[in-house]
Amino acid sequence: MGKSTLFNRLTAARTAIEEKVPGVTRDRLYGTSEWCGRNLVIIDTGGLTFGRDDQLSAQVRRQVELAVSDAQVIVFLLDGREGLTALDEEIGEMLRRSGKPVVPVVNKIDHFEMEQSKYGFYRLGLGDPYSVSAAHGKGTGELLDHICSLLPPEQIEADQYTADAVKVAVIGRPNVGKSSLINSILGEERVIVNSMPGTTRDAIDTVFQYGEQPYVLIDTAGMRRKSKVTDAVEYYSVLRTLKAVQRADLALLLLDGESGITEQDQRLAGFVDQAGRGLILVVNKWDLVKGQKLAREEYLDNLNRMLGFVPYAHVVFVSALTGWRLDRLFPLIIETWQEQHKRISTSLLNELLEDALAVNPPPGVKGKRVKLFYATQPEVKPPTFVFFVNEPDLIHFSYRRYLENRLRESFGFKGTPIVLKLKKRERRGDS
Repeated sequence: MGKSTLFNRLTAARTAIEEKVPGVTRDRLYGTSEWCGRNLVIIDTGGLTFGRDDQLSAQVRRQVELAVSDAQVIVFLLDGREGLTALDEEIGEMLRRSGKPVVPVVNKIDHFEMEQSKYGFYRLGLGDPYSVSAAHGKGTGELLDHICSLLPPEQIEADQYTADAVKVAVIGRPNVGKSSLINSILGEERVIVNSMPGTTRDAIDTVFQYGEQPYVLIDTAGMRRKSKVTDAVEYYSVLRTLKAVQRADLALLLLDGESGITEQDQRLAGFVDQAGRGLILVVNKWDLVKGQKLAREEYLDNLNRMLGFVPYAHVVFVSALTGWRLDRLFPLIIETWQEQHKRISTSLLNELLEDALAVNPPPGVKGKRVKLFYATQPEVKPPTFVFFVNEPDLIHFSYRRYLENRLRESFGFKGTPIVLKLKKRERRGDS
């Protein structure tokens, strides 16, 4: 039907360059996007079936029920080529009972002539169907506009103190030491101002001050939702982490110094990178590792291999339980926050571009010359650069990576992802 295709299309909306990393983006059920100034968490569920009692079908239904219960808007994807089916009507009735806004979306409407296919879906009684082509991106912008119009207003920070604070999410897989890290941070020479329920369910925001700088620590350490269902625990754990990352300026991703780096660590790092937030890799329990100097080099080699898609991230080795080397965290947090907000003047950017083109001009494709005219930086957090070119589609990913590397070599941006966008600019005489 195209759910995964639409999911990938919507979650790629924030950035023009997206690297697909094996083990990170593969099989992901959760993703983030930004549209109309709103940060969105998008959940991709499995295909629903009724009348089957096998274990897999039951697990998929449970996952869908959990997603529906927590969603603010539900996208009901339908097949425009197949037409309305009895299963569609059964699913539509289930979604109607949820009481949530439901948007019927008819997929595979690739041409204008196929638009009439959507009219049969009015029988669902869910309002006007939206027609899209997930494969080609047709109609997805209008769909996102409509989704944003159905969302409740965002909560605005009323307290100026918290508005000025650096927001730090503490994330990591279970039993890696998140609670110990949070307790150590708040217990050593910290003045706790107050604790409050977070704007995200199951997270606690703690406001405190270190030196002259206020911070909000977004705690995702403990499961506060009581549940006996294993997939529910996993569902809420991942969703809570995603929401915490969305609200944060940067994330501390705890890694286990004893057991090494796992696929779940890769996914968490991928969430932070995709959300455009700063990232500090905190290798915990390092006081327990024997032969630390040799082990450190081996761990860094493994880290570069497993998390090579976030080469910009800071790395610090600590012991959350004893507080060993935790004093190194706050300088890295401030540095990352400053790098996220760094702006480069247009004149400096274009000097860099001129030099980059002189050293390594983009190769032509099928006789067409590729020209980069100039660059600007319209946004921060994450730093975003727009390159105006004659043929954006002809610029290979490797050349985009070359431009990113030149930006980092010249201006730093340590600890933060940066976004490169290519926009077409026509010039007379281009060929």
